[in-house]
Amino acid sequence: MSDIKKVVVLGTGVLGSQIAFQTAYSGFEVTAYDIDDDALAAAKERFAGLVTTYRNEVPGAADGKADAALGRLTYSSDLAAAVTDADLVIEAVPEILDLKREIYRKLSAAAPEKTIFATNSSTLLPSDIVGATDRPDRFLALHFANRVWQFNTAEVMGTAQTSPDVFDRLVEFAGEIGMVAIPIHKEKAGYVLNSLLVPFLNAALELAAGDYAEPKDVDNTWRIATGAPMGPFQIYDVIGLNTPYNIMVNGDEHAQRMAAWLKENYMDKGKLGLAAGEGFYKYR
Repeated sequence: MSDIKKVVVLGTGVLGSQIAFQTAYSGFEVTAYDIDDDALAAAKERFAGLVTTYRNEVPGAADGKADAALGRLTYSSDLAAAVTDADLVIEAVPEILDLKREIYRKLSAAAPEKTIFATNSSTLLPSDIVGATDRPDRFLALHFANRVWQFNTAEVMGTAQTSPDVFDRLVEFAGEIGMVAIPIHKEKAGYVLNSLLVPFLNAALELAAGDYAEPKDVDNTWRIATGAPMGPFQIYDVIGLNTPYNIMVNGDEHAQRMAAWLKENYMDKGKLGLAAGEGFYKYR
């Protein structure tokens, strides 16, 4: 057993809310933290939507288990109060390095010595962030895939300073919340999932941004030729366009051009992906 009981999730966006709900669904007491009451009100709407999703898609959730998860969730916009007695804090703020470093400096000042810090960063290395913490031995990455109840991997990756005991506890914790833990033995940008996924998605974006093919035709090609259930632009919509945009806009010149194309043609028009009702496709 991991001996982790009280969990705090920092950030209640698309993936942060999923992590918090899945953890509560698995029997843990969870505090969902975000910057203000408006953000928390939006989180409550996401959690209500997740209850419906779990009832429809997760075996056993329709018997009241999904509703019971809401009772194990509390909400806070006060960071110090949120982490007062936390065993584990999972950070799921936007993929912006300076923002993550800022939140860890504040977190280090507020959290008790026992608390383990885990970043859900999808592209940044733990060693990029660890200098902003006061506990390098208790800091590591715990990376989830979007739609955690369905695509239930949790990649665990530490730095050279991460305690082996802490690493093992996070592997155990991942199993306790219904994830398949993927231990990564040394730091790798992109971890396992995004080392495979990001080049694939980037190649698709280049085809559309370069006017070689429409997104739907790129997706059709991939699905028909490989038998895959989803094409790359469907995957973009599931992820949400904000995360890939934040990654690309901080990349090289080519990546920034792709980010600008994505922003102009989709994001500026409110087409942010599945959660917004429209991205590359429209959704009910």
